[in-house]
Amino acid sequence: MSNDELQFSSLYVMRFAGSFGFMSVLTLLPDFIEALGATGLTIGVFVTALELARTVGIVPIAWAGDRYSKKTVLLIGLALSVLAYLTFAVISSIEGFLGARFLQGLGMTGVGLLGLALIGDLAPADSRANYIGKYNAFRMAAGIVAPIGGGILYEVTGFDVLFLLVATLLAVAAVGIWRFVDADETTVEGFAFTDLAINRRILTMVTFRAQYAVAVTLVRKWVPIFVGLNAAQGGLAYGAGVTGVVVAAEKFTNMLSQPYTGRLSDRWGREPFIIAGGSAYGLFGIAFPFITGAEGLFRVSVPIAGTVTGAVLAAIVLNGLIGIADGFREPASMALFADEGKGEGIASSFGIRSLVWKPGSVLAPLVGGWLMGAAGIEWVFFLGGAAALSGVATFTSILASRHGREALRPA
Repeated sequence: MSNDELQFSSLYVMRFAGSFGFMSVLTLLPDFIEALGATGLTIGVFVTALELARTVGIVPIAWAGDRYSKKTVLLIGLALSVLAYLTFAVISSIEGFLGARFLQGLGMTGVGLLGLALIGDLAPADSRANYIGKYNAFRMAAGIVAPIGGGILYEVTGFDVLFLLVATLLAVAAVGIWRFVDADETTVEGFAFTDLAINRRILTMVTFRAQYAVAVTLVRKWVPIFVGLNAAQGGLAYGAGVTGVVVAAEKFTNMLSQPYTGRLSDRWGREPFIIAGGSAYGLFGIAFPFITGAEGLFRVSVPIAGTVTGAVLAAIVLNGLIGIADGFREPASMALFADEGKGEGIASSFGIRSLVWKPGSVLAPLVGGWLMGAAGIEWVFFLGGAAALSGVATFTSILASRHGREALRPA
C-alpha cells in the first residue's frame, strides 16, 4: 500500500472503532435506563451529559489541532475514549454512567473533529465529499455491527465484556494512527474561529444546522428508546437484539449511500443534497410513531427476540429510509465546511460545524424527556421532524434571497 492509502486506511479503522463504541452505548441505552432505574427527565440527562462534554471540548480541541498537531490531539482523544469504555464496563450507578458519558463525549470530540480535519486535508479538492463519504461509511458499518453484535453479546455476557472489547478496538486504532499517519505539517497561527465564524457560506449553513440538530438528536436518539422501552411508557417493548436490528437499518442504508452521494455532490454542488436529505429526514421522522399501526399485520415467534410483529418490519424499513435521507445530506455538509476551512483552519471549520450543532443536541434531549412524560413519546418525533423541515425552509430562503443558485457549489 502507498503512504496515502495507509493513512486513509488507518483513519477508516479509527472511524469504525469510535462508532462501534458510540453505537454500543446508544443501542443499550434502554437497558442502562432500566438497570439504573432512570425515568423521565433523567433519561434526557443521560443523552445531554454526552452532548455537554462534546460541546465543552470543541473550541479548545479544534484550536489545538490547528495550532499544534492534529495527530497528537487525535491520539489524546482516543486515549480518553478507551478510558470511557473501561468505565462503562464497571459502572453501577446513575452518577457513574454520567461520568462515563462525559469522558465518552470528550473523547468523541477529539476523535471526530481531528479525524475529519485530517481526511479533509489529505483528500483532493475535487473528490473531497467522496472521501468524506467513504470515511463516514466506516462509521455506518460499525453502526451495523455494533447494534446487532453488541446487543447479542450483551444478552449473553452483560456490559463488562462488551465494553472491554470496545476499549480494545480503540486501543488498536490508536496504534494504527500513531504508526501510519504522518505528522501534521499544517499549522494556523492565531484563532481561526474568528475569521471562519463570519464566513458568508458557513453562516448560511449555520441557519440550517442549528435547527437540524434538534431533528437528528430527537429522531436518532429516540428510535432505539421507542423500540426498546416498555409499552407502559409508549414503546414497543423489544429487547436489545431487535432494537439493534432497527438501529442497524439506518446505518446500513447510510453506509451504502454516502460514498455515492458524496461523489455526486462533488460534481453537482452541495446545496441540492442538503435540501433533499433534510426534507426527507423531517418527513420520515414525523412518520415514525405511526409504525404502531402496522403491529397487527403479522405476528411470528423468533428465537431470542420472542414475538415479533409488523411494527418491527415497519420500524426497520422506515429507519432505513431515514438513513438514505441522511446519506444525501451528510457528505455534502461536511465537504462544504472542509472547502471553507482548507488552509485557513480546517479543524476550526469543523469545530464551528459542531459548535452550532450543540445547543440543539444538548437541550433537545431534555425537551424530549419532558415531552415523553407530558404528552407521549410520539411528540418527540413530531418535534424532531418539524425542526428538520423548518431548517430546510430557512436555508432555502436564504439561498434564494442572498446567494443565488450557484452559491454553494464547490469552486
